[in-house]
Amino acid sequence: MYQVYQTIDGELQKVDSLDGKGLWIEMIDPSDEEINLVAEATGLEADLLKAALDEEERPRIETGECQVLILINIPVVDGDNGGSYFYDTLPLGVVINNNVVVTVCLKNNPLYEELHKPRIARTIHTVKKTRFLLQILLHTAALFLRYLRLIDRKSNEIEQELHVSTRNEELIKLLNLEKSLVYFTTSLRSNEIVMEKLLRSKLLKVDEDAQVTSRILKMYEEDEELLEDVITENKQAIEMAEIYSNILSGMMDAFASVISNNLNIVMKFLAAITIILALPTMVASFYGMNVGLPFQDSPNAFWLVLGISGLFVAVSTYIMMKKRML
Repeated sequence: MYQVYQTIDGELQKVDSLDGKGLWIEMIDPSDEEINLVAEATGLEADLLKAALDEEERPRIETGECQVLILINIPVVDGDNGGSYFYDTLPLGVVINNNVVVTVCLKNNPLYEELHKPRIARTIHTVKKTRFLLQILLHTAALFLRYLRLIDRKSNEIEQELHVSTRNEELIKLLNLEKSLVYFTTSLRSNEIVMEKLLRSKLLKVDEDAQVTSRILKMYEEDEELLEDVITENKQAIEMAEIYSNILSGMMDAFASVISNNLNIVMKFLAAITIILALPTMVASFYGMNVGLPFQDSPNAFWLVLGISGLFVAVSTYIMMKKRML
């Protein structure tokens, strides 16, 4: 599906027509018919619009005739699997020509939701294509940072559970978070290459692609400063992802040993209880034999046997506690 927006009187408003300038066309898992319709109405190449529909596409900049594709990766939450969130990335294509900005993604995503928040929507001017693109990049980096903080918070919660756990469930949750960090780091580095290339295309127009990019994405001084801010935010996200990944990796190794140790403690406790319970059983077995036994003619024989069993239990419990087995 697709929706068309335009900044009118300082407000981002939904419009029905694909004709006109300064439009933002937001596409979510579009069909071939919708892609052809948008391509025909805007003059964009259908192949550029389809680029983001492949989950394995890598971030890059590609130019066509008077149009440019900026493909980046954005973070998404891939559902809640047994209380463990798994974070992944999806390609987002931003195709720009002199008239429109088209964003294409396979799924509705947090970035779209972020851009439609009233506070942010008021800052979007669809006619300023370069500024809009940089805002998309900035909010993408901010989303990565937000999810990285959530991953850190979630790993701290799992760490507390692991202190007393003897199961593998917590380690599996940590593994999911570690995989998420690997995906984030890879995507952030790829996005950084795209941003650096955008900056270079403004400074060094050495090839045709750079010339097309700089002609369509005209950067003013404020835009260059914003792009530098975006690159800084992205670098910060890369550093955070690498730090959290290293911490998680060490934590998983440490807590694999902790879980094994916790299991040994449980087994030691059960062994001590087994020994303590075996002593009364042994006494009762001796007095259950069909032979002459001490106190067999005494009316208090039962209580004497019970007392002896209790004494053995008390002594063995004391010894086990002294040896820290209980």
